[in-house]
Amino acid sequence: MSIINEQLDFSTVANVFLAHGSLQSPAFFDGRLCAELALHDLSAERWLEEVSLALNVEQPDSREDADILLGWRRQTLDALAAAELNFEPLLPDELFSLAERAQGLKEWTQGFTEVVNEVDGETYERWSPPLREALEDLGQLAAIEVDIADDAENENDLFALTEHARMAAMLLYTEQHPGQPQVEQVEGGGDDETPPQTH
Repeated sequence: MSIINEQLDFSTVANVFLAHGSLQSPAFFDGRLCAELALHDLSAERWLEEVSLALNVEQPDSREDADILLGWRRQTLDALAAAELNFEPLLPDELFSLAERAQGLKEWTQGFTEVVNEVDGETYERWSPPLREALEDLGQLAAIEVDIADDAENENDLFALTEHARMAAMLLYTEQHPGQPQVEQVEGGGDDETPPQTH
């Protein structure tokens, strides 16, 4: 298991966006990233191209910025594929207001569902009922009210919604990558588990 010495957070990535003159939200692109890693095994090169296009540059301004953007992909992939199921969407943290955090979750969901909605009907029909249900619920989550007050009840609600998004992303990844992560108890027969492919 690869250990990331310094966990990238939302502010670090947002600063790279700002340094390139972009006011777009990293949360939206994190949603896209999670879905693309699950559905298309998104390569590092393609990811850097996609983010650079969003930032309106041919390539990041510095090696350090490129490392952050590539580290973002690696961190997300490692978390989605980890047996510990400790994946967390890249969202505004406690330093941000509840309204900003809700907006971040909404944007993450929009990015995620944008990629998932490109899947053809045949692929969609092959997915398990729990995954399809989770994805349908996410569609409603994209319309959540973001102008909310900072109080305990709203905080709990937002936590529950974030947890739903988190589980949907992990479900999508695990269904697209049977045998990864190597979870202790896999429902159904575990006899056909294939070893992880090395690239």
